[in-house]
Amino acid sequence: MPLIDRDDSALVIIDVQSNFYPPTRLDVDRQRFHDVVRRIAWIAQVADRLNIPVVVTEEDPAAGGHTVPEIREALPAKAVTLPKNAFAVWDNPDIAAALEATGRTTTVLVGIETDICVAHSAIQLHDAGKRVVVVDDAAYSPGPAHERGLRRLTGQGIEMLSAKELFYDWTRTIAYADTFHDTHAELPVPPGVRL
Repeated sequence: MPLIDRDDSALVIIDVQSNFYPPTRLDVDRQRFHDVVRRIAWIAQVADRLNIPVVVTEEDPAAGGHTVPEIREALPAKAVTLPKNAFAVWDNPDIAAALEATGRTTTVLVGIETDICVAHSAIQLHDAGKRVVVVDDAAYSPGPAHERGLRRLTGQGIEMLSAKELFYDWTRTIAYADTFHDTHAELPVPPGVRL
């Protein structure tokens, strides 16, 4: 597979909502969840600086709440936020239309949950002929469900990258990466990402 082309990429942030994981469900995974949220916020900011379209989904926002503030505040002004009623983004006509409107054929997925909404989205997009990349350290399910989701995706031939790998695919050269860092020094590098 070729490197991920920033000019052919669209970023989809799936269901990172305020009420999706109440504190009682995060007792064991609280730090891992918050690290994932920080990585997603950073990826959204990188996408903004590189003019990569961003689509945000919110599953049943009346019950699940809206996108968490840390990510919402990092979104580009042009980001599109849409409600999601089917687990796979591609099975939601408004979201599919928003993705098609970008004109991009590579869909980069981050969000929750790895084993359900991220997996369903990746598989359906892949079946629709899109190139699909899941950022494995910017996706979350509690406990062993995350690893099960990643195994399923790998078995389906879905590409996996870390947030760091995605950044370097999008920037491609030492000069461009250095220029990006110099120009956007205000972007804090998230936990677990060493640039």
